Amino acid sequence: MPVITIDLGIIENKEKKGQLVQALTEAASSVTQIPAEKFIVFIKEMERENIGVGGKLLSDILK
Repeated sequence: MPVITIDLGIIENKEKKGQLVQALTEAASSVTQIPAEKFIVFIKEMERENIGVGGKLLSDILK
């Protein structure tokens, strides 16, 4: 089974997570011609204070 893993900041809304999983699955299925039901999607959420961008913590950037 193909696996899609995405690392990103926290998504507060369960509906948004569902939309993301659906969009990633549909796009990958379309490109690869592998049936959508074969895909597994992992969302790895990270707190903003665990992400650095340009030498600064994301939590500080987004204040």
